[in-house]
Amino acid sequence: MTGVAQVTESGVVIVERVGAVAVVRLNRPERLNAFTEDIRAQLIAAFDTCDADDDVRAVVLTGTGRAFCAGADLASGGDTFLPEDKGADGSFPADAGGQVALRIYRSKKPVIAAINGPAAGVGVTMTLPADVRIASDTAKFGFVFTRRGLVPEACSTWFLPRVVGISTAAEWTLGGRMVPVGEALDRGLVREVVPADQVLARALEIAEEMTAGTAPVSVALTRSLLWRALGASGPEEAHHAESEVLYRRGLSADVQEGVESFLAKRPSRFPDRVSDIEADV
Repeated sequence: MTGVAQVTESGVVIVERVGAVAVVRLNRPERLNAFTEDIRAQLIAAFDTCDADDDVRAVVLTGTGRAFCAGADLASGGDTFLPEDKGADGSFPADAGGQVALRIYRSKKPVIAAINGPAAGVGVTMTLPADVRIASDTAKFGFVFTRRGLVPEACSTWFLPRVVGISTAAEWTLGGRMVPVGEALDRGLVREVVPADQVLARALEIAEEMTAGTAPVSVALTRSLLWRALGASGPEEAHHAESEVLYRRGLSADVQEGVESFLAKRPSRFPDRVSDIEADV
């Protein structure tokens, strides 16, 4: 374990380092970490920082206090969701939650969501691109958009059916009821449920399991292949993508080191760096 390093002194998103894991923490506990424009911007900046830092092997996303994220901050009342004007070309303004979800989707490092308490609206949809979700036994989940006159956002109409299936996704989003943590576990939204005081520690354990002894570039490329294959029309697309990446990896110093270290029965010291690979892996 190493010490703590903050990205900002008093930000609504804090980044801490625990060994090779970056803990990205929503930090508005007095508002149950309700989502704001500042949170959107600082979350994206935090993931940019983590991707650029080769000492970071994985990211854990969590919240400060008793909630993970209560959804959008409703301090503006009925004007909260007033949209910006269309662009000069007639394009619609980009959904802020979708910008965060896409940034997490494009992460070059594994992402584990440590959902430390209730998560509603964008507070749950932003976690859908995480590779693993661990929930506190105090958590509950609300895809409450239809109860506010809205529709789902943060690319959740793409992510949620792939995580829990179309029937469950329809049930949860059309009705908008709060989902107990036990049901979320049964339907596959979260991988496991632990006591509230253990959720971050368990997420850190999983981050270690996913990265120990592995080549960082291979982890980044594997994550990208898995997510992109969800949108493939068939296995042939996956075969093509894997063949291209296998060819490039076969020429890499990482593969030579991986084989030589295995034969020599010593720990691997992979030389390739995630920060050197293309932005879109």
